Amino acid sequence: MSGGHLVHGMGTALEAPTWPAITWAEAEAVLARFPDAGRLIDLSWHSPRPFSAAALIETERGVHFLKRHHQRLRTPGALAEEHGLMAHLAAAGLSVPEVVAAVDGADAIALGEWTYELHRDAPGVDLYRDRLSWTPFLTPGHAHEAGAALGRLHRAAQGFAAPARGNHPLIASFTILPAPDPLAATEAYVVARPALADWLADKSWQRELARLFAALGEGVPELLAGQPPLWTHGDWHPSNLLWSADGKVSAIIDFGLATRTCALHDLATAIERTAFRWLELGQDDALGDVDAAMAVLTGYRSVAPLDQMEIDVLIRLLPLVHVEFALSEIDYFAGIVGDRDQALVAWQDYLIGHADWFLSASGQDFLHRFAKEALA
Repeated sequence: MSGGHLVHGMGTALEAPTWPAITWAEAEAVLARFPDAGRLIDLSWHSPRPFSAAALIETERGVHFLKRHHQRLRTPGALAEEHGLMAHLAAAGLSVPEVVAAVDGADAIALGEWTYELHRDAPGVDLYRDRLSWTPFLTPGHAHEAGAALGRLHRAAQGFAAPARGNHPLIASFTILPAPDPLAATEAYVVARPALADWLADKSWQRELARLFAALGEGVPELLAGQPPLWTHGDWHPSNLLWSADGKVSAIIDFGLATRTCALHDLATAIERTAFRWLELGQDDALGDVDAAMAVLTGYRSVAPLDQMEIDVLIRLLPLVHVEFALSEIDYFAGIVGDRDQALVAWQDYLIGHADWFLSASGQDFLHRFAKEALA
């Protein structure tokens, strides 16, 4: 299977995977450490997501989702952080995957260079599983329902008081934009990640980020200062949601980027990842869809109302909300994968390209129209 298995890349084309597909023998060896899962019967589908390997498997006790990470990306301890949030959300009545315990009671195991986690299949249809991540919802109704589900998640996350996660790669952390000096905070972020620092060493990255913070971030730290901290999903896009037959969100999956941020940061991330056709950047200037952004926002406000000041914070966050995760992607590509070309794509097209689009005429028009409708 690994020879023909392809995954999503940074563009629109499918690519050979960085991480080989999970094999039958491998799945059997892992299941031996999860006795509650039962004997392997079928290995039916390999995920096209690029940052780990995952598969749907069927055992004599039902369908499960088996996910494998390199230990440099996630250790069992790092997975326990996000599993703690999932348990809290489930206790609050939210539908999230149930983590299967290993033979020693742990919720993840290490075997060689790999870390494995096993979930019972969550309810609903995975309508977006083969679509590229960070692409728009298929219908305005889905966008609205996704916004409402995000509001429910934020309400359910109240009271989860764990500290923010550590310096793991691929985490949607929140240390730069709320800092009184975002550039100094970025420098500290880079210093804490040697592979990222090495990759950036021959680039004028401080000058580029200073330009973006000056053009798009004026007043943002002050606006964020009063936002209550909250553990959030961090990766809210269509393929991380399962759906019922009537178009409702039936389950929320993939908490791999989750950490302690704030509700508006998570909402801005959700809009930034679903209301723009970023894969067409450089081909079409009119990338933003105000109606899609409003559908997410309207759904969210049906559960968690926002006042005028909070709407202002949301709009001011949009052009820069991706910056910290983009740096984390560069750290992943430069350090764990050793792919400097993909790191360059994350820097030029993702971090710089997305922010610069908001400075363009089309980007400024989007922000103006979105603000007008959101504040109407």
